[in-house]
Amino acid sequence: MISKFNILPNALFVVLLAVLVGSEQIKEEPLLLGLLILTEVYQLAVSALRPHRAQQAGDVTAIFFGLVLVWELLTVQFDVLDAFLFPTPERVLEIFRDDFPTIFKGLGSSLILLTSAYGLALATAIPLGLLIGWRRRIFNAVQPVSKIMSAVPPIVYIPYAIAILPTFQLASILVIFVGAFWPIFVSTLNATVQIDKTLIDSARMLRIKERRLLFEVILPSIMPQVLTGCSVGLIFGFILLASAEMIGATSGIGWYVKYYSDFGDYGKVIVGILFIGLVVTAVMAVFDRIQGHLLRWQAKYAEH
Repeated sequence: MISKFNILPNALFVVLLAVLVGSEQIKEEPLLLGLLILTEVYQLAVSALRPHRAQQAGDVTAIFFGLVLVWELLTVQFDVLDAFLFPTPERVLEIFRDDFPTIFKGLGSSLILLTSAYGLALATAIPLGLLIGWRRRIFNAVQPVSKIMSAVPPIVYIPYAIAILPTFQLASILVIFVGAFWPIFVSTLNATVQIDKTLIDSARMLRIKERRLLFEVILPSIMPQVLTGCSVGLIFGFILLASAEMIGATSGIGWYVKYYSDFGDYGKVIVGILFIGLVVTAVMAVFDRIQGHLLRWQAKYAEH
């Protein structure tokens, strides 16, 4: 039996089928029809095999079908939107299929920049946040500076970074690093300062050395706040990655969007935007899994 949560996506799927079957374009290029069928099959499979996720799967599918329906009606059926700026869904899927090797190759270049800068931010922001937050005098001196520096949009450093560093890759890594560093550092710093003093007193009674205290007692206890900062830093990293690549790169997913926008090829611009959205979603899903693994003790604690 179809659950009540899946009535809307299934209804939208039927409406889309009715709209697409009457379209001459879909007969020539059935990519959209295939995508919709696969999405519907996936939604039904999730609802049947994982009932606890049926509502979420139905809601996400309904939003997707609704957006496609509006897009199809405005571009194909009623011709409301300018075809130059807003290609049809079928046309966008065709471009995505044809350009996928190029886009995927550019993704490798983008991920190298992102992982280098983000990894460097993690390796520096967390230890510095712990050490400075642990030393009250240093914290009082650094906190006002961090408030000012973290409020400066990192994108303003791009021209300066390009001017002083020998390669665009190094300049991009620097800018992405700055954008990711501050959210991680500030969240770690504030969480360390606000840690429960009872925990510190208990550790001192056990004569735990300072290094172990910081990284084996304090860090695990503030991990939820640290991971929140890491999540924000990762999102900022993606924003700055795309911005940097749109300014001076010769490859990458941001460059792809900028390059084809200069030539007025908005079909490829939309493909680039959608691809970036898919990549960000996939990376954040991996991050959420890592976060769930690191915080698995919270679930066990809640059970007791």
